[in-house]
Amino acid sequence: MAQVAPTPSEDPASGASEQASDIVVTGTRIRRPDLQSNSPLTIVGSQEIQYQGATTVESVLNRLPQFTADSNENVSNGSDGTSNVNLRNLGSNRVLVLLNGQRLLPQQAIDLNFVPSALVERIDVVSGGASAVYGSDALSGVVNFILKDNLDGFRADAQVGFAQHDNNNEAVRSIVRARGFDLAPGKVADGGKQDLNIAFGKNFADGRGNITMYAGYRHFDPVLQSNRDVSACALQSIDAPRTALTCGGSSNTPYGTFAPLAGPNQGITLTNAKDGSPNWVPYDNSFAYNYAPTNYFQRSDNRYSAGAFAKFKFSPAAEVYGSFMFMRDHTFSQAAPSALFLGTTFNVPCNSPMLSSSQASALCGANAGSAGLQPTLIGYRLAIAPRRDDLRHQDYRWTAGIRGEIANGLSYDFNYLHSRVNFDETYLNNVDNVKAQRALDVVNVGGTPTCRSVVDGTDRSCVPVNVFQANGVTADQAAYLFSPSNTAGRNRQTVFSGTITGDLGNYGLTSPWASRGISLVLGAEHRLETLKFTADDVAKQGGTTDADGSIRVIEGYGELEVPLVQNKPFFRELTLNGAARYSAYKNSQGSTGFGSSYNVWTYKGELTWRPIEMLRLRASYNHAIRAPNIGELFASQQVGNVAAVDPCSGATPSASAATCALTGVTPAQYGHIIDCPSDVCSALGGGNLALKPEIGDTYTIGLVLTPEQIRNFSLSVDYYNIKVKNYISPIDPALIIDQCQETQDPFYCGLFHRDPRSGAIFGTDGYIVSTTLNTGYLKTSGIDVITDYTLGLGGLGKLNFNLVGTYLINRIAQPLPGLGTYDCKGLYGPTCGQPLPEWRHVLRTTWALPQDATLSLSWRYIGATKVNGSSVVNDRIAPYSYFDLAGTIAVAKSFKLRMGVNNLFDKDPPAIDAGLLSLFGNGNTYPGVYDPLGRTIFFGATVNF
Repeated sequence: MAQVAPTPSEDPASGASEQASDIVVTGTRIRRPDLQSNSPLTIVGSQEIQYQGATTVESVLNRLPQFTADSNENVSNGSDGTSNVNLRNLGSNRVLVLLNGQRLLPQQAIDLNFVPSALVERIDVVSGGASAVYGSDALSGVVNFILKDNLDGFRADAQVGFAQHDNNNEAVRSIVRARGFDLAPGKVADGGKQDLNIAFGKNFADGRGNITMYAGYRHFDPVLQSNRDVSACALQSIDAPRTALTCGGSSNTPYGTFAPLAGPNQGITLTNAKDGSPNWVPYDNSFAYNYAPTNYFQRSDNRYSAGAFAKFKFSPAAEVYGSFMFMRDHTFSQAAPSALFLGTTFNVPCNSPMLSSSQASALCGANAGSAGLQPTLIGYRLAIAPRRDDLRHQDYRWTAGIRGEIANGLSYDFNYLHSRVNFDETYLNNVDNVKAQRALDVVNVGGTPTCRSVVDGTDRSCVPVNVFQANGVTADQAAYLFSPSNTAGRNRQTVFSGTITGDLGNYGLTSPWASRGISLVLGAEHRLETLKFTADDVAKQGGTTDADGSIRVIEGYGELEVPLVQNKPFFRELTLNGAARYSAYKNSQGSTGFGSSYNVWTYKGELTWRPIEMLRLRASYNHAIRAPNIGELFASQQVGNVAAVDPCSGATPSASAATCALTGVTPAQYGHIIDCPSDVCSALGGGNLALKPEIGDTYTIGLVLTPEQIRNFSLSVDYYNIKVKNYISPIDPALIIDQCQETQDPFYCGLFHRDPRSGAIFGTDGYIVSTTLNTGYLKTSGIDVITDYTLGLGGLGKLNFNLVGTYLINRIAQPLPGLGTYDCKGLYGPTCGQPLPEWRHVLRTTWALPQDATLSLSWRYIGATKVNGSSVVNDRIAPYSYFDLAGTIAVAKSFKLRMGVNNLFDKDPPAIDAGLLSLFGNGNTYPGVYDPLGRTIFFGATVNF
């Protein structure tokens, strides 16, 4: 991982020199004779991927300090099965992902599983806005995967790996032991991964043509949370000040929990007696269900990929090229068994034969034994089979184009790109609430409890369920309650683009003080993205709706680079680069007839000055936009789970009656509202047709130092400042709750939609409104430091030191204009999200031995962070250092072995109160930031013929 050195350019991470001919640098369409960049550019070479034993490209990027973890293999409950990256912590939807310089997939459906990691030659990361060059979505920067698509021969690569961990975290084990839950095994070896890739390429027609084909298979074994100390139970605070942690749990239990919404016990939470008798007793935390063990800490996954790249040059004026890529990915996420969940109101007959007389009296009072229906919340866990989310993706991408040089210094490139993502999801072993209501509406027919729906013929398959005894629901009863739900998404992207590039120096357009001529690029692009999302009747019962929409954009752009001065005293080089793009958007939704349009300009300016040979100074300004993507505009609105605590719940709410009244709590409900189970409330999310584009301004200034006095040394230091206005985002539900409680602001308090019966903010009728909005702004700034040095050791080879570090100056958010700001630098928690340390770095030290072998040690450092809020036990996450050791050796000219150990010392991730976790938190920690499974070991081999 390194900033590219001056000409002759070489990627220090891979040791691969570029060809002398002009190439395209990520971040500009101007062809240059080297890989020098006017914008901060970080390059990850293929050797780095091998040293990490990486089978997923997002895991490689997440180790860079410029990135914050996003969707990954260690997130299960709520996962859509994809993998993404988040540059500068501005969101995965604000980084543009390219493959060989073209868009990877539809922006709203990016999945880095599509990228064949074994074929990656290098990864270019450009920080800061690049919309003027690439269009919308490049607001925080660009990640460009450059593939080995020009092979001449056969290549096979195979790798296996697994995790090995000693569960000896006594602090957490004592908490689990005290609660009476099962401990994680003392030693585990699990999480197996296998990755096999083959590729074949052939040059023909005297090198004028090439075809390269590849195929790959990848498999991940699942890991249960029960196999790690940190995730063996759901950690929760033991009290309001969060002075200690305890094993919390869900009030949706196999015993059965009841919160009547009317009658003599309205507002009181009751539960079935533990001894199995049909009696209700007051609920307390001893009944809580440990939902953590059956959740996945690493999802099972199977991926098949294949593709081909081809090109043929008829003449210098005409070379045709094209590609086809395919991926089929099948993954399961797994969560605790389903339940009749608290939050759904069920109507129970007061004369139900399933009720004991004491239960009927407790529920209905004087109406016990009558045919009347009594509303109640029921939390009954069917501890029979875990819920399984079957996630299937089929992705396709093909390109075609023609390029060539039509005159001296004048070239063109016209191309076509089409990609599609087919997503199918089946949710298994989940309670169908419509069936549950039928199974509770039971009457006595000849002494036999019978569903009313059987009597009246509306559902003759209905089976009564006995939720009125602990562990009373049988497997047959559960089988009736389970109904799979199905949803499907179809995302399409079609791009036609063309560019004309001119080296105008061939026509006399050169600065009088420079030797290289002016370069010009002119281009146009037409892009169409479409979405179609469908849900079956079972999914729609939970609030899911169909969605559709399309975005069409027509763009024209240009880029000009002017070498002003070259090879003069104090002006070895002075170059000015500018670009502008005009974009016309049209959005439409066929199902509603909705339409909108807008036009935007984006532009950039860059200046490079090399006063002396060893010093290059650079500065840039980018004015970027990001148009709302299809998901943000048109995605269906539905209620989902969020980590939060209701301050108006419980017998003694932490919020005042006046504050709670602003959120919709009635005087009768105050002091009687049930807590969000396991600190999991509900939020309404989804699209918003009224969204407008975001606007981003990025400033960078930096230097690249390559002193002649120190051979093989380079240093780059770059300051970046990015501000995004009209930021498209939902307002975090935890922030809404906190701001309402602290400020009583009507805006925040008005986003509560309380269940009209219970007053709760969980379930289908109670939630926080958290749909996408044009909110306030996000601003982040910092300093990137990249240095590379190679020391010769004579007969012992050479030693390379490579450091990539980032110092975070600030990360400021204004949720809404005029409502104040907060800075998340050095913080984590419900409002700030994943840890944002002031300093992160990766230092890799590699010893290249003369015998074509290497030994490499990586030091990953993550600085300390504090919680954004009040917590004694989790007030601070200490600094983390991980050490990874890897080595390679060439057994023969065409055969190379590698092996490595990541997290060499088997360091546990931090154990965090689940109530403090936010998006991409899982298993009481932040996987993707910290290593969740402990030590991982891999072995691999590459064969080339």
